[in-house]
Amino acid sequence: MDAQETEIEKLPDSLIHEPLNWLFAEHYRHRQLCRLIDSLATAAAYNEEGMNEVIAFLEHDMPLHVLDEEEDLFPLLRRRAVPDDDLEHVLGVLSGEHQSDGDRVSTLLAALIRARSERKSPALNAGLRTLLTEFAVHERKHIALENAVILPIARLRLQACDLQALSARLAARRGRLLDGVKE
Repeated sequence: MDAQETEIEKLPDSLIHEPLNWLFAEHYRHRQLCRLIDSLATAAAYNEEGMNEVIAFLEHDMPLHVLDEEEDLFPLLRRRAVPDDDLEHVLGVLSGEHQSDGDRVSTLLAALIRARSERKSPALNAGLRTLLTEFAVHERKHIALENAVILPIARLRLQACDLQALSARLAARRGRLLDGVKE
């Protein structure tokens, strides 16, 4: 497995000024996560770099992304959507998945951390292999729904002031200033 397959790209700081593109790019990173998870689930050899990348993403990036949507994007869409958008059902489904994903991620993280401490490939544990595979399948479907329904409606309905507020919230959640990076 080459380095490209074991790393999840970081987003450029400047993209935070375009919050819907940021979220779309974040979904791409989730797809990279899924490819890495698929690789871990099938590789007989232990891949520490890949394990560390997945664990870090699940511990840090995934919870931030859920907050981005639940606390910021979804409420904005609820305010701006029109009845013909028929959006409430989809937002309800996605929010329900976010809630159940918390338990799924906790279980997966515990199993991955255990496998890492034992320096064993997840592919050698049938239960963990199944957890990984099911997680990746579910995550891909979740992202596809967000990309196909949520982001296009957001592009139609959100106003400039909404997008500015969304950018500010994304940046603040990551300890960044909109004019630069506060590290």
